Amino acid sequence: MIARTLPVVLLLVAASPARGGSFVNFESGHVRPLALAPGGDRLFAVNTPDNRLAVYAVGASGLSLAAEVPVGLEPVAAAARTNLAGQTEVWVVNHLSDSVSVVEIDPSDVTRSRVTRTLLVGDEPRDIVFAGSGHGRAFVTAARRGQNRFAADPAGGPQLTAPGVGRADVWVFDADGTGGAPLAIVQLFGDTPRALAASPDGTVVYAAVLESGNRTTAITEQVVTSNGGLPPPPAGSTPNAPNTGLVVEFNPATGHWEDEIGRNWSASVAFALPDDDVFVLDADATPPASTGVVTGVGTVLFNMAVRPTNGKLYVANTDARNAVRFEPMVRGHLAESRITIVSGTLATPHHLNPHIDYAVVPGPQSEIDQSLAFPMDMAFSADGQTLFVVAFG
Repeated sequence: MIARTLPVVLLLVAASPARGGSFVNFESGHVRPLALAPGGDRLFAVNTPDNRLAVYAVGASGLSLAAEVPVGLEPVAAAARTNLAGQTEVWVVNHLSDSVSVVEIDPSDVTRSRVTRTLLVGDEPRDIVFAGSGHGRAFVTAARRGQNRFAADPAGGPQLTAPGVGRADVWVFDADGTGGAPLAIVQLFGDTPRALAASPDGTVVYAAVLESGNRTTAITEQVVTSNGGLPPPPAGSTPNAPNTGLVVEFNPATGHWEDEIGRNWSASVAFALPDDDVFVLDADATPPASTGVVTGVGTVLFNMAVRPTNGKLYVANTDARNAVRFEPMVRGHLAESRITIVSGTLATPHHLNPHIDYAVVPGPQSEIDQSLAFPMDMAFSADGQTLFVVAFG
């Protein structure tokens, strides 16, 4: 079952007094802002604008702030593990400083917890998971650019104008190693990767591209006018509408770029990009490598979770209805908030709001109360029977 959850804003208030001086808010988006210690006794939360990791003690009466540890700039994700010495480590992804801070939690005095290592990664890193044998490898998503990317892989070079070069990276580190060099950088044919998820046994890692597209593109007004013009408007429309461009959609069944009446516009599409949404990585391979890709997942992919009972992948996403013409208003049926379930390479989307009557605008309050928009993160209960979904609206 899916547990519908009202939008919640969690305010983490630091105990320290407000600091003066100028402040620049880069508004880096949270990806995995909370992590529970393996023992369940501490909760870790990224304090993004203050560049800190907050450590909370978990007790019968709730949470209490126990310590704060300075990390890199704009932390957006955290993952906790137990290291070889038996101590809790928290790996914190710093979106702005292009780094990962490894924080060792002091078991005797949590206020003495500190950063023991800093790993440099690609541009704008976003997420982290542990996988591989014994979950001993750390996987981090980052864009294929930045000052650290080509220092770690000088042979590749930026290749900014080279066709067919993927712009999404997954950096892989030995979680128990003492050096800062990655085991591998897995390059994926996408742009701006975001979410990661690992199978329960750690053998598979999934990496999602944030804005992966949905097989639609635009044809300019001049090209449309020169090739038969627009499809007819709906019956009863105002006559003499101006000429405009046209959004067309790729039809996998025919291999053509088509408009709503099935006309083939492929000759007018200069190039096409594959709808590669989620990449499948072999986490145990040496080096780790991509072994497959899943298409048709959604347009904007936020976060992922693996159901512990059957290993199916759940992807929180929105899907834009770009090819639909004559939507009468901005508050109409422009996009859908969904969770797509992936089994193997088959993606099955589930609309989170099938109860909405889009012909009635605005909808009744009872309909609004049951709706979710922009599903951002998910978590399964231990038995895999309940999926908790956090949404912006």
